Amino acid sequence: MKNSKLIVAALFLALIMTSCMTLEHTVGTGAKGDTVVEKKQWYALWGAIPINKVDSKEMAAGATNYTIKTQYKFVDYVITYFTQIATICVQTVEVRK
Repeated sequence: MKNSKLIVAALFLALIMTSCMTLEHTVGTGAKGDTVVEKKQWYALWGAIPINKVDSKEMAAGATNYTIKTQYKFVDYVITYFTQIATICVQTVEVRK
């Protein structure tokens, strides 16, 4: 019984933690359609040095109205958990047009 309460509490925390690491930017009037382009941004030294370049303007492919969302998804937390020994972390960048 005690373990099930602990599991429920951990799942609850995992769900609410993802929303506190989300940044959303609106370009022009924002997204009008359902087209989504998503890429992973990788960092070394716990976020101090970017490993790859994710260009949101390039992801928008010439669109003038779009929304950029940068967030840590649950999968990003899992990946970071296993790569943190090498000081690597990851986040998701999403462009909705």
